[in-house]
Amino acid sequence: MRITPRRLAMGMSLWIPNLFSGIRIRRFSEDWTHATVELHVNVFTRNYVKTAFGGSMSAMTDPYFFMLVMHQLGRDYVVWDTRGEIEFVKPGRGVLTADFEVSRERAEEIRERAKGGAKVLEWFDTVITDRDGDIVAKVRREVYIREKKRVTATRS
Repeated sequence: MRITPRRLAMGMSLWIPNLFSGIRIRRFSEDWTHATVELHVNVFTRNYVKTAFGGSMSAMTDPYFFMLVMHQLGRDYVVWDTRGEIEFVKPGRGVLTADFEVSRERAEEIRERAKGGAKVLEWFDTVITDRDGDIVAKVRREVYIREKKRVTATRS
């Protein structure tokens, strides 16, 4: 069964770590270039001063850039999230939102750089906003991309 963007969003929203962390995946675009994720700040996802727990904000941004890249490049590539940075700008309350985007052009440029088994480390940026559109945190995620050895060997 092929995973569709809608099925993946539903499945990831019901996945226990996301479900109990107040993380909801609102959508993956049909072409795998965009995703929207929400964090509902509640008694389980807030810190001592009743604002969004930093770990929850980091978790809400963890896999989405690598998933967008992975689905655009296909099965011939190894793609995984290697590290992240988060700068907290203001306290987060209510529902927080993060949008992730990897354009077709950027994915194709990464594909070219990864040809022949070259290791590519690519940084992606997003922000987490509150209901008013104010920035709560600035996030950077690094994604590792490499063409699989079996594909590289076939080309040789």
